[in-house]
Amino acid sequence: MSLLIALRRLAHVRLGELSRRTTAVTLSSGARLSGLRSFTVGTQALRSDKVTFHFINRDGEKITVKGSPGDTLLDIVINEDLDFDGFGACEGTLACSTCHLIFDEEVYKKLGRVTDEEMDMLDLAYGLTETSRLGCQICLTKSLEGMVARVPDSVTDIRQSKDESA
Repeated sequence: MSLLIALRRLAHVRLGELSRRTTAVTLSSGARLSGLRSFTVGTQALRSDKVTFHFINRDGEKITVKGSPGDTLLDIVINEDLDFDGFGACEGTLACSTCHLIFDEEVYKKLGRVTDEEMDMLDLAYGLTETSRLGCQICLTKSLEGMVARVPDSVTDIRQSKDESA
């Protein structure tokens, strides 16, 4: 796992080096201007595009957040420091069902296919519905703009003892 992280970091650094080129321009007056030129302007604009998403927490409160396309709903909960007790215990490795979310039917249809691995974990989820998904498996896209997900009343978290204390 650490090899994969190291390779990603190395690739990021190398791409960063390639995205900047030194340019020099000689003006008619003989003065010479030089500086760095970025070739990644188009992708920087994409990174600034945010998608608005709404969570309804266990108390029924609607929480509006923004995330970048490609982020998972679990990423958003972590990045925005949302206090959903027990949410994302396995950190998105498909080893639990604590990031279980419930969607409206029309939203559920836009989320794409459920993998067998996700279905296996959903079988362990508390309050499973026909429109349940795991937040770690849902990536934000522009088509999810303004959509709503409800956090179930409870989670199945093996880290908690029978008296619900961690």
